Amino acid sequence: MKTNRRGAEDAEGRELGEEMSWLTGEVIGAAIEVHRVLGPGFLEEVYKEALVVEFMIRGIHHEVEKSISLTYKGHDVGRGRLDFLVADCLVVELKAVQTLAPIHEAQLLSYLKITKRTLGLLINFNVPLLKDGIKRIALSL
Repeated sequence: MKTNRRGAEDAEGRELGEEMSWLTGEVIGAAIEVHRVLGPGFLEEVYKEALVVEFMIRGIHHEVEKSISLTYKGHDVGRGRLDFLVADCLVVELKAVQTLAPIHEAQLLSYLKITKRTLGLLINFNVPLLKDGIKRIALSL
C-alpha cells in the first residue's frame, strides 16, 4: 500500500498552524485582559509581571526573561533576554513606548533567529486600544 507522505506532512503542518494560531490567540487574550485592567501608562516591567499572573490564571506555560546566547563559529558573541517564551515555541516581546520603531521589530526578529523559533509577538501596551499595539512577526527557517 502506498502512502501519501506529502498529504500527511500537509495535515501535520495545518495542525501545527492551528495550534500556533490558538496559542497566539490565548497570549493576545491575556495581554488584552492586562491592558483592560491596567490601561496604558505604566512601565514595561509592570505589564510583564501582570502578564505572568494572567498566564498563570489561564494555565499558559511560559518562561520569563529567558536568557539566550548567540554563538558564532562555536564562540559566544552575545547574550539576550526574551521577555517570554510561551509553550517553548512563541517568543513574546513587550514594550511600553509611544510608538513601535523598526528597531523593536528587528530585536524580535533577531530573537527568533537566535532561538530558531518561527513566530513572535511584539506587544506595545502604551496605546489606547491594545489591538493597535500588537505586531505578529513570522520567520521562515
